[in-house]
Order: sequence, then C-alpha cells, then structure tokens
Amino acid sequence: MRHRMTFGLTAMMMVAATSAQAESVTVAQRSVADEKAVFATVESTSVVPARSRIGGTIIDLDVREGDAVTQGQRIATVADDKLALQLKSLDAQIRALQAQASQAQIDFTRVEGLVERGTLPRVKLDEVRTALNVAENGLRAKTAERAVIQQQTEEGQVLAPAAGRVLRRQAVAGSVVLPGDPVVMIAQQDFKLRLRVPERHARFLKAGDGIRIDGEAFADGKMRTGTVDLVYPQIEDGRVIADARFDNPREYFVGDRLRVWISGGDRTSFVVPASYVLTRFGIDYVQLKRNGTIANVPVQRGRPLPSAEQPDGIEILSGVRAGDELVRP
Repeated sequence: MRHRMTFGLTAMMMVAATSAQAESVTVAQRSVADEKAVFATVESTSVVPARSRIGGTIIDLDVREGDAVTQGQRIATVADDKLALQLKSLDAQIRALQAQASQAQIDFTRVEGLVERGTLPRVKLDEVRTALNVAENGLRAKTAERAVIQQQTEEGQVLAPAAGRVLRRQAVAGSVVLPGDPVVMIAQQDFKLRLRVPERHARFLKAGDGIRIDGEAFADGKMRTGTVDLVYPQIEDGRVIADARFDNPREYFVGDRLRVWISGGDRTSFVVPASYVLTRFGIDYVQLKRNGTIANVPVQRGRPLPSAEQPDGIEILSGVRAGDELVRP
C-alpha cells in the first residue's frame, strides 16, 4: 500500500511539473517592424464630372451633395426650346414630302399604264420615275434629320458616368449650360488612402506593405488595416506620396484625415503572449521564474504584435531580458 501511494504521488508530481513546464515561456528577442505615424487623407480613386451633352437650360436637378448614384442614372435634364421648334418644322416638311411622294407614285402608275398601251413615249416614264425617286429620297433625308434632332432632345438627360457619391453640384435648376459643361462632380465609390511619408522613412516603404489605421478615429475604437498599393516615384516638399487600400471604405468621408502607422524599418524587441501579462491597479506585471522562485516583476507594455506563432503577441518595452522564463499567471 505504501509503495502504491508513493508511486501515485510521484506520478502527480510529474504531471504537475509537465503542466508547469507547458505553462512557461522563455523570453527571446525577435525582429519587428519599427512603425512610424503619418497622416493620410481619404480620397476617391477618381473624380469624374457628369457633363451636359447639349446646350440649354437645366429644368430639373435630381441629386444633391452626398447622394449615392449608380452608373447611367439620370441626374438632371437639359432642355433647349429651339430643338422643339426644329422638330415642329421638320414634321411639317416631312408631311409635305410625304404628299409629294404619294403624288409622284400616282403619276408614275398612271404614266406606266399609258406607256404600256403606247399612248405615251417611254421617255415620259423615265421622267416620272426620276421624280418619284427624288421625292422618296427627300422624304428619307428629312426623316433622318428629324431623328438627329430627336436624339439631341434625348441627350438632354444628364447621366452619371460612374457609380459613386455626389461631391458637389456645379449648377442649379434654371442655369444655362453649354455642351460639355459639368453639372455635378461624382467621386467613385472605390476610396483610397493618400499617404504623405517623410523621405527619411520612404526608403523602407514599398507596395504590399501593411498599414494600421489608428482606432481613435472610430466610434468603436478598433483599428483598421490596409495595404500599400502604389508608391509614387517623386518627392514633393520632402515627402513621398503613396496610395493604400484599406478596410471598410464606406465608413469614411472624402477628405478625412487619419493617423496611419507604416513600417519604418526593422528593430529587435521582446514579444510575449498577452495572457502572460497581468494588470493590477493600472500596473502591468509578469511572473518571472528565477532560481526556482516566482516573482511578480513590473513591465512596460507596448503595442500588440500578433504573428503565426503568437496570435496574441504583445511587445514588452522594459522589465524583462533575453532568457527570462515567464510563468502564466
């Protein structure tokens, strides 16, 4: 019985030792991105104008600043009174030409019968056939001319050239516009972040780098992420311009200024799992195991640095050194 108790106690001690070993981690230095804070502006990928295709007066304008529009949506209507008058004139001319063509057809039929009976020479048939062709072709020309005026009338509808949001209106109802004049300016919905990076940090910036958007700009306080899409090869006023794609672009307004963290090179740091850091009365501690004893050591917490090995990794700025063994609290 005593041997069984001794064996059971030894097994429990081995399990406890294994569990304690599994719940500890050794502090080691690792290379992390040295992030720098810069300001970025939310901008549209492109701002396109919705233009009037004809000259005239705007009789209605259906959108205002901030409205969302789809491609091909009618935005405004431009009317020109002269087009209506031209349509009336062409309608009258077409009716006159229809009457002439009908009379020419009657004359051709009558002369054709007389020529077949030998009453009239064949030269007369050629004359009335020519008159009929002239009348029919004149009717076709006027009909085509009327179709052109009708198309111009339909082009009085100002359509959205792309989907997006209305930035500003360039005219109001009652304004007189010429062909090609912009009526509204539309920002395409595909927003981007325009970064202006000091040139001393720009050499570390490249397409594909990740960025972090400070969570202080949002109501929920959560940070957003993005990716550098393009770095422009020109320095303006000591800064390099770069564009970045980012999460949830519909949450922003065009022109928003946001604080963004970018990579400014690499540096070494201590990264430990966040579960090993204990906060008491506003002070962060870790349990440090030295010479078989465990002591609470205050540390200075840094920013989160998640990775594949440590999804909840957090940077420790001071309080530990390489080789220290931490125990989970």
